[in-house]
Amino acid sequence: MTLRHSPLDAEHRGLGATMVEFGGWEMPIAYPSGTIEEHLACRSSAVMFDVSHLGTVRVEGAGAQERLQATLTNDLTKIAPGRAQYTHLLDADDASVVDDIIVWWHQRIDDASDVFDVMPNASNTSRVVDAVGGTDTTPGRAVIAVQGPTARAVVASVFPEASDVGRFRVASPRWNGVECTVAGTGYTGEAGVEIAVPVEAAAALWQSLLAEGIVPAGLGARDTLRLEAALPLHGHELGPGITSLQAGLGWVVAWDKPEFRGRDAALAERERGVSRRLVGIATDGRRPARAGCPVSIDGQALGVVTSGNYSPVLGHGIALALVPPGTAEGQPVDIDVRGKPLPGRVVATPFVTR
Repeated sequence: MTLRHSPLDAEHRGLGATMVEFGGWEMPIAYPSGTIEEHLACRSSAVMFDVSHLGTVRVEGAGAQERLQATLTNDLTKIAPGRAQYTHLLDADDASVVDDIIVWWHQRIDDASDVFDVMPNASNTSRVVDAVGGTDTTPGRAVIAVQGPTARAVVASVFPEASDVGRFRVASPRWNGVECTVAGTGYTGEAGVEIAVPVEAAAALWQSLLAEGIVPAGLGARDTLRLEAALPLHGHELGPGITSLQAGLGWVVAWDKPEFRGRDAALAERERGVSRRLVGIATDGRRPARAGCPVSIDGQALGVVTSGNYSPVLGHGIALALVPPGTAEGQPVDIDVRGKPLPGRVVATPFVTR
């Protein structure tokens, strides 16, 4: 398989990043400082991630809003231009989550026409194009996510208009003469912005942010940060056989909408009740559980870990797992990690609250 490369690939290699395959792309997993240091920098100051591997499907023109409204689960009529919305694309037959998506709704600078940038996960771009139409504009831009409690303050010194974009807001300011799309979104549980910048300006923007002291961070830290925030990862907490309701994300579904893909199956599951649900588990010590590990309750293997790792903030292992729906907070569990039991207990999520 030929791997795709970010427009910022040379920047990562120049900084000594360790590169790995992810969703068909070769992306930085960590820089020499290491995942834990990058993670803690995001919690205390600001880091930046290259998330150019995420897709961008641009839907615009006559009927664009109606097409998205009839396909995706959330209700676009609840927002307006200049806003972002989290939503799901469901399997028509069983309501499994084909992908979880952010929609950036903005307007062109020249004629104020509506533009919807539908942002799927890396490996799902073609599926989303098939479902909603539109144009895959991924190759024409890089996406830099600046995250952390000081993110906006630091971005302000390089790109003031970007720092002004509020949480789940979207704007199209210019930087050095090129039009960017900026959203107040992220995947870390921290404040910040995500900047889609045309390829020709991507390296210059990255270098300008780096010069302001923003720490570059890889996908390893992005994963531990999202896990502490209990944010789902497609292929783990969402995907084939896992529905919005099982993942505890029923709020993403506009149940009163007359139409969206998978609506009948989703309504049927809501009526009968879920067979399992996603919970958080805190484990003893530093040894983490991993995806696929069985979860035993009162000696019976009744669940499975979807994601697990060491929490740099908490200093012990944390995991998300699908378990029987009646499992309560405080319930002791044992996780089978390579044949050895790892004790834990069901806890409230997010694991780390900001």
